[in-house]
Amino acid sequence: MDASAKPQHVKLVPEITRPSREEAEAAVRTLIAWAGDDPTREGLLETPHRVTKAYREFFAGYGDDPREVLHKTFKEVGGYDDVVLVRDIPFSSHCEHHMVPFFGKVHIAYLPHDGVVGLSKLARLVEVYARRLQVQENMTAQIIDAVNEHLNPRGAAVMIEAEHMCMSMRGVRAHGALTITQRFTGVFAEDRNEQDRFFAMVGKR
Repeated sequence: MDASAKPQHVKLVPEITRPSREEAEAAVRTLIAWAGDDPTREGLLETPHRVTKAYREFFAGYGDDPREVLHKTFKEVGGYDDVVLVRDIPFSSHCEHHMVPFFGKVHIAYLPHDGVVGLSKLARLVEVYARRLQVQENMTAQIIDAVNEHLNPRGAAVMIEAEHMCMSMRGVRAHGALTITQRFTGVFAEDRNEQDRFFAMVGKR
């Protein structure tokens, strides 16, 4: 891999001061009232508590470190050095512009150099970045940069296919429209044949 293809250092999310749960629940009550409903009515009394509990799960990725996910590799793989691909990894995330969901699947491939990582770890890596406020383009870059940073492959490829609720529920309301992002590094970026092989393996050729 030449110098220009070296992965960027994967930055961790900086620490911030979280509001208290009581403050977060008060903010939810304010939003309910702003939407035009009564936060004190029976059906909504427990909603602020439920929302903050759900947010802990939706955005658990802020507390996760990709280095911990990818730190263990296996070198005894019988000399295997061809493509490793995990495709159709399901994910759901939240758009940082409107805070509504987008969801779809991720395909990750790499050409081993210093060993391979457990296959479930690639799915876990997707979760690290999906469970944050995101834009799809940034998530694509974060995943491939983490693969390059921690696995040091000869090349990597990432494709994300997703439907965005901010586009299908509001605005143009384009139901079923898919957004596709992709990024290649190393051998995948340099060799069009490797790109074509990746597309064929994920069913896009």
